[in-house]
Amino acid sequence: MVPRTALATLLRLARGFPIVALTGPRQSGKTTLARAAFPGKPYVSLENADHLAYAATDTRRFLADYPAGAVIDEVQRCPELFAYLQGWVDERRRMGDFVLTGSQQFGLMSKITQSLAGRVGLVHLLPFSQSELAGVGKAPASVDSALWQGAYPALYDRNVSPADWFPNYAATYVERDVRQLLAVRQLGLFQRFLKMCAARSGQLLNLSSLAADCGISHVTAREWLTVLEASYIVRLLPPYHRNFGKRLVKTPKLYFLDVGLAAWLLGIRQPRAIATHAMRGALFETFVVGEFIKQRHNAGQPAELYFWRDNVGHEIDLLFETGDRLQPVEIKSGMTFSHDWLDAAKRWKAFAGDAALDPWIIHGGDRSFECDGGRVFSWRALLENPAPG
Repeated sequence: MVPRTALATLLRLARGFPIVALTGPRQSGKTTLARAAFPGKPYVSLENADHLAYAATDTRRFLADYPAGAVIDEVQRCPELFAYLQGWVDERRRMGDFVLTGSQQFGLMSKITQSLAGRVGLVHLLPFSQSELAGVGKAPASVDSALWQGAYPALYDRNVSPADWFPNYAATYVERDVRQLLAVRQLGLFQRFLKMCAARSGQLLNLSSLAADCGISHVTAREWLTVLEASYIVRLLPPYHRNFGKRLVKTPKLYFLDVGLAAWLLGIRQPRAIATHAMRGALFETFVVGEFIKQRHNAGQPAELYFWRDNVGHEIDLLFETGDRLQPVEIKSGMTFSHDWLDAAKRWKAFAGDAALDPWIIHGGDRSFECDGGRVFSWRALLENPAPG
């Protein structure tokens, strides 16, 4: 097992909450982490039809079977369980009593907010971070390999290639969630929608254009995108709200949470094809943004990441608050540093004034160094720390 950074967060929350919930995309390692973190607790999966029927029809008795608590997998499949859990943990007043896992934000998060508010410590577990892989010597050797392979655990724990694994993942997990959450009759249309989303990773979201390219309505496109968000396939990055005297773009940017899945959906079957692909820059940006999101989720914190763009095209790829100031991050896939990479950040810094910190540049080369007005980080800095500096 690759040690997960989120383990310390999971154990910390178990000391302060009666229930810990671990959610994330299918096959991101949630069950493995939960069982490793709490080896003394019995494990039950509600993917098992018998266990699910038992939990749904005789919930009190089901919970009574676990006097020392339990790890309950895919808990969103039994909505009846949440109301009983509320009374159960309130009466027992034990921290770390139950550990819940789930793969769909719709089912899990809605029930947590309705029935278990204040009783649950929540961890979002995404696929491996680069620093986790580097810790066991499994990090990809090149940036193109990292963009092609992605970071789902199966691709590092088994002898299987992305070209074999991703089509089966899309068919057995993504489409399965679609069937559970939406009455989609034409899965071929949804598959086209998924590929069109991959082609827009790292770009401003234009739902009307996306819907038109897929031959579906604007309303359907919004519903399907919501399902991809709920299944941890994509993330919408919001624009930063302060305008600094400029009119702002208010549209979010679309990112895949695993760059390897996006690359496979784009038809990239070998890492060498990345080097000359038209989407290489967008895939590299997807990769870096994903690493920053993982860092925050592994620490049990909300992502709180933004981009900034005004109506004439001035843009900062990534922006986050640090104290009362703002850290701009520019993301460049090129391997050779160019001073004009700092131009956008310098323009933005003139708008932001004292709120702005010196920019970071994360690029596809191997060198990290200080430069006039900023700091340049190799993508390899992500192997050591998802947020260099």
